[in-house]
Amino acid sequence: MISKAINRRDFIKQAARMAALASIGPTTYALGQEGPNLKNYDDLTWQKAPCRFCGTGCGVMVGLKNGRVVAIQGDQQNPVNQGMLCAKGYHVGAALYGKDRLTDPLIRKNGKYVKASWDEAIDLIAKKVMKDPEKFSIYGSGQWTIPEGYTAMKFLKGGLKSNHIDPNARLCMASAVVGFITTFGVDEPSGCYDDLDVCDTVITWGNNWAEMHPILYSRYMNRRNKGDKITLIDLGTRRTRSSSEANHYLEFIPQTDLAIANCICQQLLERGTYDKAFVEKNARFKGNDGKDITLDQYKAFLADYTPEKVAEYSGLSKEQLMLLGDLFSDPNRKIVSLWCMGMNQHTRGTWINNLVYNVHLLSGKIGKPGSTPFSLTGQPSACGTCREVGTLAHALPGGRVVKNGEHRKQVEDLWKCVPGTINPKPGFHTMAMFQALAKGDLTGMWVQVTNPAHTIPNLHANLKNAKDRFLVVSDVYPTETTRVASVILPSAMWVEKNGVYGNTERRTQQWFKMVDPPGNARDDVWQMIAVAHRMYELGFEGMKDRHGKFLLTVRDDNGKEIEAWKWEVFNSDKVNIDRQLFNEYRNLTLLKHKDIAPYDVYTKERGLRWPVVKTNGQWKETPRRFVEGEDPYVHDGKEVQFYMAKAGDDKALIWARPYEAPPEIPDATYPFWLCTGRVVEHWHSGTMTGRIKELQRAMPAAYVELHPKDASEMGVSDGQLVKITSRRGTIKLPASIRGRGIPQRGLIFVPFFDETKLINEVTLDEYCPMSKEPDYKKCAVKVEPVV
Repeated sequence: MISKAINRRDFIKQAARMAALASIGPTTYALGQEGPNLKNYDDLTWQKAPCRFCGTGCGVMVGLKNGRVVAIQGDQQNPVNQGMLCAKGYHVGAALYGKDRLTDPLIRKNGKYVKASWDEAIDLIAKKVMKDPEKFSIYGSGQWTIPEGYTAMKFLKGGLKSNHIDPNARLCMASAVVGFITTFGVDEPSGCYDDLDVCDTVITWGNNWAEMHPILYSRYMNRRNKGDKITLIDLGTRRTRSSSEANHYLEFIPQTDLAIANCICQQLLERGTYDKAFVEKNARFKGNDGKDITLDQYKAFLADYTPEKVAEYSGLSKEQLMLLGDLFSDPNRKIVSLWCMGMNQHTRGTWINNLVYNVHLLSGKIGKPGSTPFSLTGQPSACGTCREVGTLAHALPGGRVVKNGEHRKQVEDLWKCVPGTINPKPGFHTMAMFQALAKGDLTGMWVQVTNPAHTIPNLHANLKNAKDRFLVVSDVYPTETTRVASVILPSAMWVEKNGVYGNTERRTQQWFKMVDPPGNARDDVWQMIAVAHRMYELGFEGMKDRHGKFLLTVRDDNGKEIEAWKWEVFNSDKVNIDRQLFNEYRNLTLLKHKDIAPYDVYTKERGLRWPVVKTNGQWKETPRRFVEGEDPYVHDGKEVQFYMAKAGDDKALIWARPYEAPPEIPDATYPFWLCTGRVVEHWHSGTMTGRIKELQRAMPAAYVELHPKDASEMGVSDGQLVKITSRRGTIKLPASIRGRGIPQRGLIFVPFFDETKLINEVTLDEYCPMSKEPDYKKCAVKVEPVV
């Protein structure tokens, strides 16, 4: 157990020791009051589940006793983590047992929250939605399970004939989605974690994977510790824990990653070291206007991105830029590029995703073991639920879009909707949704599994008037968002319900309910089905299918209706509503070759990477997409085949995307850049990790990192309070100087987990015009010592 006197540095070391022990044999972390008294772990009942936190998809073994989670162990059978867990992973079970769990529905009456029955809450929500259905919205999450997201889609796009649904994943991975689709014609990574085991070079593009994806980072460190020669290049705007083990830390000026990627491409073509045969066979060129261009035209575009020119404004020297050119010019070098929020939360997030794909396509470092551009994901089912189920304002399940008439018909037929039900006009994306809520263009919203009153940028502008709208919030703990809710619904969490997640490497993982939720808390799936059925009972036409039956009907394997809106039925051991919903949804996964297996297959597996296709009687996963011998949709003799290319020619697109300055840069009044992000101890807004005493004790409050020279010039000492001001808001935080993170001169970093210090009152809400993902990584601020 972690001692009470632990500090952050000791905590990090403890986490590292846990991971090291796990690589030798199973390490068990005992929880709560039972922990010190557990002497024989064999007496516990153990079940598998994916971790509740980030998008890596680590497997945990959950130790159960007397109806409680009492121990957590890394799952040695899970290929993702092979028995290892990070600090948050070892403590994941404790997230269930905070003292302030929400246990009963609450309705705001005369400014105060009053306990209500489920019947009263469901009836109120149903009538409010019916009153103004076209102005009601759903804001979901990359923490939704696949069945939860699928149910929400059916409720809104089928029942309300509206597309005003979007997930918080819009804030973290939308640029990756649009980047994939515009380059390859289809979303999600082609490579897999196995590439980290055989590459000889890793380049992190603004990604602190040591803290944000520590189990993947441990694969790199394990190889280094074994003596493997593997090079790490850390491209960043601040030194982090990842930088400390890098062979080269290359510090660039914010936003100039666009120019750096173009510079690598320029060198490959200028030197003649690009993979000519691969490019001719597998790629073609596009101008920024979407028109086809020739190789010579692309070369002319790159003339502005020589090492000499880019060195003038990127922060990298000519020699550092040429180092990157050398690495990608070596035909024998196997390179994995990794990125996450640093590239995605970017006012040109789609472009920088395209440009890193350009680098790998030109060098031929894709579709081969150890060579891949790999976009990491922050949430446990941002891929499976948001991207695959399609819980986005413009999307439908399985890679479909609402603008496509055939796509709408396919979904309407499966759902048995009246033809023409699904609206062809995309709804509000996340930022537009909250702006519409503030203006009154939307009058209601249902928030599930996320905390937007903490995490939306420019909070003052985008969350104003939220308390005056009809806001339903389903959550497990009080949050900034529940504080402005009209109705609060207590939810079941993680292993208190059945679930299916889809993680970063296309891996779908299932788990069963293991313990009961506290009090009257109930599953999010049930909540939405219950509201839909109440609307059906009240005669709302949208909740009727083309035969007049309940639209969200769930049927058993024999086609018999299950009365899933009744809690005693839904919660019965005799039915598994997740199974029926998942198996219905999988019918929609074939169009874009995102095939998933039947639900029962996943109950026996530690996840499978799609496309999953039955071959010789066995369900076979796909480690690497587009690769002959691994992907069943690649034709014999093709070697690599980008078979979802929009032109139908099996060719990925190399885009001529220029450098573009960010919309807000430091000036005389606001001379610093502000970058925000996470820390290893906490996850997102701290709703769960803030209730885990060991994690909260190790990192109790937010802070601001300053470069030592900047601090010295301002007369600021370590721990001193400083005031940070932008054009939008002000916050006061203690300074961290020479901590684990050291930003470049003229830049500050603030983690966003602390609900008492809302840095998003300061952040900018400008976003990528293609992906609509906001930029949390750069805006202009001034910093002043508090005297």
